[in-house]
Amino acid sequence: MASFPPPFSSFLLLLLLFLSSTISTTSLHPPSAEAGGATTVISPTKAPTKPTSPAPESPKTPSIPISSSTLDPKQIRALQSLNIPSKDPCSPNHNSTTICDSSKPFRHLISLNLSDCSDDVALSLTALKSLSTLTSLSFVNCPISPIHFPSELASNLRSFTCISSLKKLTGVWLSRLENVTDLTVSKVFVNASGPSIILNSIKKLHSVTISHANLTGVLPKHWHPNLTHVDLSGNQLKGTIPSSINVMEDLLVLDFSSNTLEGEIPDTIGDLSSLQNLSLSSNSLSGPIPDTITSLPDLVHLDLGSNSLNGTVPKFISELKKLKFLNLEKNNFHGILPFNASFFKRLEVFKIGGNDNLCYNHSTVAVKVKLGIAPCDKHGRPLSPPPAKDSSADDISSDDDYSSDDEDGSQKQSGHHGPNKVVLGVAIGLSSIVFLIIFLVLLSKCCK
Repeated sequence: MASFPPPFSSFLLLLLLFLSSTISTTSLHPPSAEAGGATTVISPTKAPTKPTSPAPESPKTPSIPISSSTLDPKQIRALQSLNIPSKDPCSPNHNSTTICDSSKPFRHLISLNLSDCSDDVALSLTALKSLSTLTSLSFVNCPISPIHFPSELASNLRSFTCISSLKKLTGVWLSRLENVTDLTVSKVFVNASGPSIILNSIKKLHSVTISHANLTGVLPKHWHPNLTHVDLSGNQLKGTIPSSINVMEDLLVLDFSSNTLEGEIPDTIGDLSSLQNLSLSSNSLSGPIPDTITSLPDLVHLDLGSNSLNGTVPKFISELKKLKFLNLEKNNFHGILPFNASFFKRLEVFKIGGNDNLCYNHSTVAVKVKLGIAPCDKHGRPLSPPPAKDSSADDISSDDDYSSDDEDGSQKQSGHHGPNKVVLGVAIGLSSIVFLIIFLVLLSKCCK
């Protein structure tokens, strides 16, 4: 092994001590994060403190103290059988699960909302008889087996809601709720030959929703004039839309979407002068858009997409001053789109793609507006095939609506990559030591 002269040996020893102390200091005290960079500091985990005494276990379903509650004792026991814990279901600070009347000496339930039920909830006939004072009953996400309602409960109910609950219902079962004014059944299989058996039996209805229920048959020919909300969407209803719908003069919402209806939209649709929402999309409707739609001054939502409607797009649609949502996509319309830029500005959503024989006048439509149809040539025909794109992008917007967000996100993510500064410093220090040793060895050999 080569021997170093005393000056070089002292110098080498001091240099090694300096570098080792520098590396140790850097490892113990990493540099603080600079602007745009990211530094992760791992804090030591504190030792868990030992509790002074174990916490008492709470029972799964605390019972309702009958003596301290103002509710009828029979109804308290009924709630306990449904696993509904509460100190007093009639207290003003109680949640919206229950609502009570003000009768004396005991109050009675008038509203009950069962949601996200556990597997052990059972609707016993005894419990339901005790709850016959209810006028509103709601099941949400309670896939329990249905049971025959006592006649007194069925006749007292004014509102009934069943969403993703009770597994399966029948038209006869629902028709027994003869005094209900608000009926909502959604995402539940309903076994019935059509909605008529239900609607003809419940004659006091104001609002009816039977959606996504696999309901078959045809639309009723007779409707109640006091209806204000009709939603029969997402079923398997067939046939035509009856002209008798015009008797519902106070109707605000009419939704027959996602069925297999065919034929033309009846002219009597214009007699629904209070209508605000008309949804007939995803059917097999044909023919033109009836001009009686101009008689619907309060119309806000018009959805006729995904049908086989034909003819030209009528200009009178632009006369609907309150219209905000318009969907005419995926039909067989032809000719020139009659709307101008001022009409587009009033809309929040406009969909017209999927009409291959329809075109727009590029002189009246801004270049940045994305319609999903081609511009017209001088003969009023599409200049080129419509652009191949998702029709859901037909909303009125500019091409660079989302570019800035994507760039910002990529810049934010880039700050989390790159080598750790501590590791880099150690590597540079070790490389310097190795290089210095080699240099000193060579230098000592030269000095011999």
